[in-house]
Order: sequence, then C-alpha cells, then structure tokens
Amino acid sequence: MAEPLKNMYSKAYLARFADVFAELETAFSKKKFLTLVFDNEWEQKELKQRMRHISICLHKSLPGGYEKNISVLIKAVKKFSGFLSMTFPDYVEVYGLDNPKLSVKALELFTQYGSSEFAVRPFIIKYPAILMPQMLKWAGHKNHHVRRLASEGSRPRLPWAIALPEFKKDPAPVLKILEVLKNDESEYVRKSVANNLNDISKDNPDIALKTAAKWYGKNKNTNWIVKHGMRGLLKKGNKTALKLFGWHGAEGIKVRSLKLSAEKIKLGQKFEFMFQMLPVDPGNGNVRIEYTIDFLTSTGKVSRKIFKITEGNFEKGKKYGFNRKHSLKDLTTRKHFKGGHTLGIVINGETLAEKKFTVV
Repeated sequence: MAEPLKNMYSKAYLARFADVFAELETAFSKKKFLTLVFDNEWEQKELKQRMRHISICLHKSLPGGYEKNISVLIKAVKKFSGFLSMTFPDYVEVYGLDNPKLSVKALELFTQYGSSEFAVRPFIIKYPAILMPQMLKWAGHKNHHVRRLASEGSRPRLPWAIALPEFKKDPAPVLKILEVLKNDESEYVRKSVANNLNDISKDNPDIALKTAAKWYGKNKNTNWIVKHGMRGLLKKGNKTALKLFGWHGAEGIKVRSLKLSAEKIKLGQKFEFMFQMLPVDPGNGNVRIEYTIDFLTSTGKVSRKIFKITEGNFEKGKKYGFNRKHSLKDLTTRKHFKGGHTLGIVINGETLAEKKFTVV
C-alpha cells in the first residue's frame, strides 16, 4: 500500500524545516516549534490539517507579527520546493488576509516554489476588485508557476479547496484569464486551463460549450484543452459536446452478445465483461465507446459512473470484440455495497446494451 501523503510531513522533514528558520531568526526556537507540532493529535491529522497545524505552530514560534514574520518566510521558502512548500502560502492565508498588498506579493513568490492555488482563494472572495486584475497580470508572468496560479487559483470548483460561488454564477472574469493562457507554451499551464473549463461546464455548460467551439480546431494545444475540458459533458452524453468531436449518435451501430463472467460477484473482487460492436452504417465511422455501472449506495439509491473504453474510426460492416475487467475493490472515492447493479455499454453517448448483476 502506498505511503499516505500526510506522512510527507515527517519528523526528519520538519526538523530540517525548523533548522532553516532557526538560521534565519535567532529568536525562533526549534525545540518549541517541534513540541507544538508533534502534539497528541498529530497522528490523527490528515494532510491539509497537518499543513494548517504547521502554519499555526510556526506563527507561535516566530517572535513578530505578520509583517515581520513574512519577511522571514520569504527568505526561507527558497530552501524548499514542491508540495511540502505549500505551508508558506497557507501561512499567508491564515495570517495575511487583512493585508492584501503584502500577501499578494508573497503568494506570487511562494507559488514559484510550490503552489498558492488554495491560499489565494479567500483573497479572491474578499478582494475581487484587487485580485482579478492581479490574476490577469499573472497570466502574462514570465514564470509558468505564476501563470498556472492565474488559472488554477480561479477555478470555480478546485478540488480540496473552498469554492468560488461568484464564478460558479458568472465565469466571465475567469474566461478572460483563460483566453490569455489557452496557447501557453507550458503543458502544466494548459492542463490547468482545461480543468478550469471543465469546472465551468458543471455550472454553465452553455458558456463552456460556446468557448470550446470557439477554441476547437485552432491548433493542437487548444484542441487538447477543449477535449480535456469537455470530459464532464462527454461523460454525461451531452449531444452538443459529442458533435463537436464528430460523434453523431449511435444510429447504424449495434452492440451484441454482452456477457459477464458471473451474475453474482463478491464484494472486493474483479469481474470481466465482453461484447461485440457492429458498425452496420456508422456514418463517418467515428465512435466513442464507454461503459457505465449503476452502483448501489449506502442509502439504497443508484449512482451511475461512466468509464471510457476507447474511441476512433471503425470500419463499416466489420465486427469488433471488446473485453474488459472491472474491480469492485473499495477506493478512497468510492465504497461498494452489496445488491443489484447494472452494467451498460454506451456508444456515442447512447446506451445500447445493459446487463444486471448482483454484488454479494
């Protein structure tokens, strides 16, 4: 089993973290800091809880107020990089919200060593008139981490972060940023643009589709962004999104011989299914093939999930066979329950065959 991410904040790392601050600030007590960090609740804290706890303990261990302490953090951050350095912008989020001028400069610097995508969001909510013009400037920054922050920080539905309700209502300010970044030279930035577009599609599908239609076909970079950004709508079988990529329904396509390896499958086990697809008269031959499972939830309701199999051009009149395995092992994002389930085969957004099975 993989090591939990929260364990990145190890005793060895935090001892090194404390050493850096002790070198920069003589009044900083390494012993006090580590004693505060490793309290009786440390082991129970999850990743973001540990990050916030470290920020609080750091503040208690530094002698000054926010303005003095941030000057120490600005020097210290250069010794760190990656996810672990996100403690620095978290400190700004906790203690710098009443000082946007100083905090915005700090977030711009700190994101170059990790990411300020979580920390910037309370500032966007409290100071939109300051932050949105600033983020538009960041979209033209020479550092790709800062450019990514302009997009990632403004995502309406960034995972593990507070939502931005005003942008869920009206994403126009976000789209101004994305327009600047859609042809960015950095794949890291373009991926954020695509994820942002996917966020927008959840609350404003028509706006996202209009944007996608405007961008698609311009170049390979925008094509990739649009394809990735439309993934939510494609999974929902949105006909406008499907047609944008040449998937014009399932007329002229047949699915036959859908079979499961067993009608009763044990909880936590894998099962296998197979089927045949016959493009009798598939139009342009462009086909997207997916499968769905209607999972039983803890309340007895059904939750449908969709999984991609493949996509491409298929020759008319030829028979194609598919064979896939699916695991019913619990995940961090999905718990499985005993009872009736349904497997479906989806062609260009339309369910053409279904098979019921029972999890025991």
